[in-house]
Parts: sequence; structure tokens; C-alpha cells
Amino acid sequence: MRYTRLGSSGLKVSRIGLGMMSYGDPTAEAWYLSQDAAEPIVRQAVEAGVTFFDTADMYSDGASEQITGRLLGKLFGQRSDYVLATKLYFPMGQGPNDRGLSRKHIMDSVDASLRRLGTDYIDVYQIHRWDPETPIEETMSALHDVVQAGKVRYLGASLMYAWQFAKAQYTAQAGGWTRFASMQTRYNLVYREEEREMIPFCADQGVGILPYSPLARGLLAGTRERSGLQHTPRAIAEKADDWGRDDNDVDIMEALRSVATERDLPPAQIALAWLLSKPPVSAPIVGVTKTHHLDDALAAADLTLSDEDIARLETPYRPHAPYGYSYNPTYTAIKAAALVRR
Repeated sequence: MRYTRLGSSGLKVSRIGLGMMSYGDPTAEAWYLSQDAAEPIVRQAVEAGVTFFDTADMYSDGASEQITGRLLGKLFGQRSDYVLATKLYFPMGQGPNDRGLSRKHIMDSVDASLRRLGTDYIDVYQIHRWDPETPIEETMSALHDVVQAGKVRYLGASLMYAWQFAKAQYTAQAGGWTRFASMQTRYNLVYREEEREMIPFCADQGVGILPYSPLARGLLAGTRERSGLQHTPRAIAEKADDWGRDDNDVDIMEALRSVATERDLPPAQIALAWLLSKPPVSAPIVGVTKTHHLDDALAAADLTLSDEDIARLETPYRPHAPYGYSYNPTYTAIKAAALVRR
């Protein structure tokens, strides 16, 4: 396994990050793996040298954090041997303050995550979205305070407009507060809109990019076809997702398959190697539910693509509508309703 700094920070992470979203309560979603089912996969990752693990408080309503904490505590000799990232923002209760990026929710959420994770500190604490209802000064001040308290080592952000991220970084600098060291955003061969503003901004400012959904929820691993056929439980469960419905996405997939066939490698390896070839990218966050998925991710870290391969992969791309930057009241309402039903 190779390691790199998270942006210009001093924190070193493995070039592949293991996403822990797939591990949770199987009775809630069919695609969640229980702790027992997840352990062989996480063990394989640890033995291969993966040291960076990413979760969030809202994944499986906290169960992912619990499983993550138990497994990492069991598989690593000491806490300093791995880098643990989690997130806050989405509803974790029924109250009006159980969501967002207010000082109250940040202070409550960091303590709740520490309890579920069974650890004294979080290496990278990330805001899951931008909160239009809370002044950014309040958010950045509160995040700085949890760093100063020793509960968090570094701060990260996820999925927002570049102007919002720039505003947050400027506000932190003006206030003498901790700035974000990383940006976790949607970035892969079929969604490259972040190359317009966010990635150049992060490269200029020394912020590490942590691409999530690097395989477009299976599309770039071959789990979906032009006909709409889907092959995995999650792809079927999330059939409303737009990936694979755009013919341009499938055009890119066909170019990917062509390069993969010529090199006699799985498409997933090629797609991940393409991401890793981008200088601002620190570590793609890879979701793994089968051991061979992890094999592909690990192999991609040592794979070098030619300039010709990269050009063939990138040429079919056409602009896409921006995705997910704004506050999503529909999702928040659905999540809140689910909490009430519990």
C-alpha cells in the first residue's frame, strides 16, 4: 500500500480509503452487511495496509459508526495506527436541533460519534453538507472548538458549491479558526463537474480531495447495463438514482470496458487508477461488500495508465447537471419521518 498526505496537511492516509457505509443493520436495508459479515473484508483491508476509514453518524442510524469502532479497535494494535473519519449534518433525532451545523448540533454530535466509535478522538471530522440555516461563522467557530478540545484532529467538508467552500475557508482564516483539510465530493469518470471549480480551488489551497462513489455505485464496475438491468442489491434498491440512465454514462462505460479489455483488467481497476492519476486526489473512498472488490481497489493503487488510455476514457464525457450541492429538504423530511416511525 502507498500513502500520501491529506492535501498539504501533515496527516498521511493510505491511497485507498475504505468506506464503511455498507456496514450496518441488515434489517434496515438489504445491502447493509452485519459486523460479522464485514469483519473479513475490513481485516483484509487492514492486512493490505489500508489505514484510512470513512463513515458518518447517519449511516444506518449510527450502526456503521458502532461497527467501525469495534472492528478497528479489534484489528489494529493501537489507535494511532489508523485514520478515522466521520461526518455530521443529517438528522439523528426528532428534535429541531438534531440536525444541521449549529453549535449545539456540532457539540452534541461529536460526543455521540465518539461514544459510538468507542474512541477518544476523530482524525477527520467532516460536515456532510452545507447548512444554509446556520451562519458559517457559528459553524466554523464551533468546529474549531472541538479541535481545540482534542476531540478532533483535522476538519473536512463534503459536497457543496465551490463558492460555499471558499466562504467557509475564508471565514475560518479571518476568525483565526481551523480550516478544512479535505473535501469529500462526488467525482468519477461519469461525473466530472467538480473539475470546473471545486478541484482547481482545492489544488490551489492545498485541500485533499476524497472522491466518494468512485465507481458510480457500481456502474463503472459493470453492475448496470444500457438496458437498465442492475446487478447488485444496492443498485436495485436505489433504482431512482440517475447513473446509467444517461446514454453518455454508458458511452463512457463502453470506453472503459475497451481499455480494460486491452489491458486484461477489470473495469473497476481502470476507473480507480484514473482517479488516482489526478494530482489533487488523496484517496478515493471505496465501498466494499465482497473481497474481490477490495482486490480491485488495492491493485488500482499500483496501476499506471498511459496518456492515451486517459484520453480515451475522458473523451466521451459530456457536461452533467450539478448534483447534490444544495440543502435537500425532501431527503431531510424523509429521514425525519423514518426516525419518528422508530
